[in-house]
Amino acid sequence: MELKEKIQNKRARIAIIGLGYVGLPLAVEFAKAGYPVVGIDLDRAKVDAVNAGRNYIMDVDGQLLRKLVQAGKLAATADYAALRKCDAVHICVPTPFTGTKDPDISYIVSASQGIARHLRKGMLVVLKSTTYPETTTTVVRPILERTGLAAGRDFHLAFSPERIDPGNKLFTTSTTPTVVGGLTPKCGELARLMYHQIIEKIVMVSSPTAAEMTKLLENIFRSVNIALVNELACLCERMDGVDMWEVVDAAATKPYGFMPFYPGPGLGGHCIPIDPYYLAWKAREYDFHTDFIELAAETNEGMPYHVVSKVIEALSDFGIAASKARVLVLGVAFKKDIDDIRSSPAIKVMELLAPKVKALAYNDPYVPSFREHGVAMKSVKLSEKLIRSYDCVLVTTNHSCYDYAAIVRQAKLVVDTRNATKGINSPKIVKIGRK
Repeated sequence: MELKEKIQNKRARIAIIGLGYVGLPLAVEFAKAGYPVVGIDLDRAKVDAVNAGRNYIMDVDGQLLRKLVQAGKLAATADYAALRKCDAVHICVPTPFTGTKDPDISYIVSASQGIARHLRKGMLVVLKSTTYPETTTTVVRPILERTGLAAGRDFHLAFSPERIDPGNKLFTTSTTPTVVGGLTPKCGELARLMYHQIIEKIVMVSSPTAAEMTKLLENIFRSVNIALVNELACLCERMDGVDMWEVVDAAATKPYGFMPFYPGPGLGGHCIPIDPYYLAWKAREYDFHTDFIELAAETNEGMPYHVVSKVIEALSDFGIAASKARVLVLGVAFKKDIDDIRSSPAIKVMELLAPKVKALAYNDPYVPSFREHGVAMKSVKLSEKLIRSYDCVLVTTNHSCYDYAAIVRQAKLVVDTRNATKGINSPKIVKIGRK
């Protein structure tokens, strides 16, 4: 039976490599649609959690996950041998960068090698991990073709970028349009057909490379525009009577030609802080330098340092030396109302601030504890007594559950990097983006 028919009658066996923020929601969607799904992850904790029906991703319905596992529609393993029975494989592994900002595609290489050991004719392989253009054709394809099977003839190959926005209830895995670029028209059609079973709208492009560049454009667009408002926010801090938050809100009333972006303590999440450097690295292969894009990334990377300076300056203005100050950080997730701390600017701010103050603690109802860069911390329980015991409350993530009016009343000083205290007038509030 050909793959097209298997997809149409829900008999195609699907493998998801990488059971993180992208892979697990995708696995659940395919299983919910009726396909037998196996997740492959070298993290035994994730494998054990899935097989026990325990959810660890906020965007996944825990009850649905448990039902799918109990029904035998979804299972997990650390053994690539499970691919022997699979018809389609989706690669959803991390793509970090090195300390020198070079791409680290070792997880993609490892996954491709694992697939190659069990690759067979008729199989569909789709790379979803965010990466630089030509990864699918110059990295994944050669590894798979070492088997003697030819991409586009003996097996099918495509790229379809993930579009996950953690915490977004409106645009989920199934409701967000997805882009697909196949190595050949047939590769693209099979990938389109497969994703159409779980996703409402599929957008086809001419090649995997076009799809890879599409993903980078989406995220670099955000990076550049956020850098613009961050730079203007720093300018507004030197001017009298100009509040960057007010300026953005006013500009956003224009019904055309403007999209609002807001300043903050820096960029977080997996993609936006990383993608500019992936593209810049690839561009150098063509003797092209993405100066504008890299400058924007550097501007955003400088914001945690700016926030630390802002805190120290605010403490000084209130007559408190930073070396004697106790600072309480509110929110360490990279954005509001989620538990994702990947590349969170809040953690970078804490790392920079810790050696400069007497004491540093944090509260985040979504992140009870974390370990980053060898430092382990636990969230403290928020109370009026606790807030009053600190010299400064630093808002780095504007979770909706916080009562900001009460926090301002109880705190000696509030440094707000997210405009969480909008509408609250108090001389105790210091914001980025205004003097």
